Amino acid sequence: MSETKFTSFKEFYPYYLSEHKLTINKVFHASGSILGLLALIFILYTKNYLLLPIPLFIGYLFAWIGHFVFEKNRPATFKYPFYSFIGDWVMLKDIITKKIKL
Repeated sequence: MSETKFTSFKEFYPYYLSEHKLTINKVFHASGSILGLLALIFILYTKNYLLLPIPLFIGYLFAWIGHFVFEKNRPATFKYPFYSFIGDWVMLKDIITKKIKL
């Protein structure tokens, strides 16, 4: 399935979730997304725009640790950067709304 060329996020999301089987990986993703969002809010509040890359760094650092250290797979970001970015936020929403169990 990883060789599939996805033409929509709806097609991609089940694949994305299949790459996030371990709870610890999902926790790392959610933590990185939340911390990255908090960093973005702080940067915008303080108007220190030179720090804008930091929220992305935080989010990807946590996600990639989840993949490389725990899940032992390659993040979908490398093949599907846009869909993966959206997937991170949809998965966080699904975790918060308990559609995805941790």
